[in-house]
Amino acid sequence: MHKPSIYGFTFEQLTSWLAEHGHKKSRALQVWDWLYRKRVTSFGEMTDVHPSCLEQLAAHYDIQTLGEHTKQESADGTIKFLLKLTDGNLIETVLMRHKFGLSVCVTTQVGCNIGCSFCASGLLAKSRDLTAGEIVGQIMKVQLHLDAQGGGDRVSHIVVMGIGEPFDNFENMVDFLDVVKDHKGLAIGARHITVSTSGLANKIREFTDRNVGVNLAVSLHAPNNELRTRIMKINRAIPIEELMEAIDYYLSKNKRRVTLEYILLRDVNDQKEHALELAELIGDRRQQVNVNLIPYNPVDEHSQYQRSEQESIRVFYDTLKKQDVSVSVRLEHGTDIDAACGQLRSKQIKASV
Repeated sequence: MHKPSIYGFTFEQLTSWLAEHGHKKSRALQVWDWLYRKRVTSFGEMTDVHPSCLEQLAAHYDIQTLGEHTKQESADGTIKFLLKLTDGNLIETVLMRHKFGLSVCVTTQVGCNIGCSFCASGLLAKSRDLTAGEIVGQIMKVQLHLDAQGGGDRVSHIVVMGIGEPFDNFENMVDFLDVVKDHKGLAIGARHITVSTSGLANKIREFTDRNVGVNLAVSLHAPNNELRTRIMKINRAIPIEELMEAIDYYLSKNKRRVTLEYILLRDVNDQKEHALELAELIGDRRQQVNVNLIPYNPVDEHSQYQRSEQESIRVFYDTLKKQDVSVSVRLEHGTDIDAACGQLRSKQIKASV
């Protein structure tokens, strides 16, 4: 039986666990510092922690529970890690280099059940949620890789946009955020973290009420119900009107923008009329949202979709701009290493069967 990762504890949970086992709060501070500041990979390296505490921790928990199955490095410095969980499942984590820092895209589930018709990460159905420790472990795996390079680099930004629907693994995702934000450890600022959802309206409201403090991105991808239902089956259960009401609730409680993600599919949702309809949908939220246009990464299994022409992207962008909508085009990373989310995982699984 594999032991869970100690990375799954928030600081408060670790403090409580140690107290239940006869240790004072200062012991939690010591362990936390060894985990996230000194970044040891075994309990034996925690030299100033009492041996009885280390024995108890080691009896119940491991530190490293993710193995490196495959690693691909792009010409632009992007690194895609295919990581192996203790049960043999594979997940993807991606390190991206930006002018503003180093960003890591993490996975929250093994597979995905949302079923977006253009998405590579949904090619394999969800088999389980990741634990908080497995999500934190992805950040630590990348940070330890950076530490080994000796350049003093650190993960400064996080996007929760990998395989799976983060809000479908809500509690583990929130615990993960608590860990990586903690000022005594990795201290990654809330404004440097973005969580993306396909549009689980009730969870957007809960996310708002929990005051998690990180940025919210919503995968919209279409300006009307008919088109969105065609490409995203979740829209059958949660239509755009319900989704926009949840976004309004978030905006009413937060002084920050929501990002609307919009993947551009040639001759499907990338025409000028779609841009005008999107601007109309946004309406008086113009000062509170930003549209992020995403050039599509073609996937063999979804051959019905192709990347939009550059001219179509330009017209779509310009149309939104003329409607006073804040808009950007996502910079691409790792286009030479199976850039589509889930693509590397699905190829490795196919190669092994």
